[in-house]
Amino acid sequence: MSLSPAEVWKRLLDRARQELPDQTFQAWLEPTEALSIEGSTIFVGAPDQFTADWNDSKHAELLSSYAPIVLGHPINVAFRVHEERKKRSQMDFFVQNGTSSPPLSERYTFDLFVIGKSNELAAAAAHAVSQAPGKVYNPLFIYGDTGLGKTHLMQAVAHETLLRKPSTRITYVGTEQFMNELISSIMERTGPEFRRRYRETDLLLIDDVHFLKGRKETTQEEFFHTFNALYEAGRQIVLTSDRPPSEIAGLEARLVSRFQWGMVADIGLPDFEHRVAILKQKAQLDRLELTIPDDVIHFIAEHVRSNVRELEGSIIKLLAYASLKHKDITVDVAREALRDKLRAIEGLEPDSSTTLTILTIQQAVAKEWGVTVDGLRSKTRTKNLTTPRQIAMYLTRELLATQLVEIGNAFGGRDHSTVIHSLEKVQDAIGTDAQLKGRINRIRGMLETFNFRPIPRVERVIV
Repeated sequence: MSLSPAEVWKRLLDRARQELPDQTFQAWLEPTEALSIEGSTIFVGAPDQFTADWNDSKHAELLSSYAPIVLGHPINVAFRVHEERKKRSQMDFFVQNGTSSPPLSERYTFDLFVIGKSNELAAAAAHAVSQAPGKVYNPLFIYGDTGLGKTHLMQAVAHETLLRKPSTRITYVGTEQFMNELISSIMERTGPEFRRRYRETDLLLIDDVHFLKGRKETTQEEFFHTFNALYEAGRQIVLTSDRPPSEIAGLEARLVSRFQWGMVADIGLPDFEHRVAILKQKAQLDRLELTIPDDVIHFIAEHVRSNVRELEGSIIKLLAYASLKHKDITVDVAREALRDKLRAIEGLEPDSSTTLTILTIQQAVAKEWGVTVDGLRSKTRTKNLTTPRQIAMYLTRELLATQLVEIGNAFGGRDHSTVIHSLEKVQDAIGTDAQLKGRINRIRGMLETFNFRPIPRVERVIV
């Protein structure tokens, strides 16, 4: 069965999303759309000539290289300006008047957002905002680690709002783009145009506001006044970040206060059942539900626990591997295809030459709590990461007798007082929470089989 241009382009984009930085993908590839397939070339529409030229020089060859993997045959990628967009100014792609659509991903709708325990609050708040923009939860501030669905929910608000009221003017932009445009407006003395663009919109969506941290006063000042102008006019603001407002270092107190005026909702890591649902929806969307058996879906859900993007990337990698090897998709084939991902998770079985390290402890704790090692090392302080991070610090101190400064450095550069607090908190919890104590002792028992001399257990950890 032949694929339509849109289906071919979607498969190439799904692969590119796994390889390219988020900012690059969102800025250059998300605003594009498939136009036609002529011979062995797919022509892709871009919003303007600059974007078309940039994608041709920077991304066309890379995207073409994905074709044999995701399509099973080669195809060339060429970009051209979408004819319907040549008549429109660049500003029209961001501030819409209802006659055309903003550069939103067609995949990022409420219908395609899989709800679970880790995101149900954020999803409910986003849906409420889309039903009554500016009336409830203004602003809506969604935070969580990369790849968990923040941008999906933000764009879903825009899709639903446009569906209900097509004349809505929407501005969707990343924080870095906001700052770059502000700088350009200062250099080119086009401040009034810049302010009009952002302050006359009906729905302002700004991704990754944590990039405001440590920025010059001018940037935060402009952001502050833009926020006030929209809020006082009863217009909706939706923001995303990798951390809550109070933890964005260098953010002015008045901005922290305003970000907390409405609803602050976090998105955590999906649990096993949620991961299964995400994988099944991915298979259904790509018409693969008859290709990928349920036992393979469950295998991936059990072993890939980091985020939604990694889950979807695992499906793409598995399909590519099975296609290249001409094999049916089974659990054994999935194990072969995803061996790099599984090694990072399962590579904890000791042998005579294996030495226990801080990384090994981090991997063991991350696996037990269903998080990632990068999450343990990150600055994020959500509960689903704080508890395993403190336990990993505790086990590092107990099993390796590592100095406090070294522990802090291994967990994202935290100071020794933070490490001391973590050690004491875990020690106290062990005395009152039998279930937690059992989980920690199980991990410790496994780690003590490595080739090292364990430090004797102590009643109170020495700090």
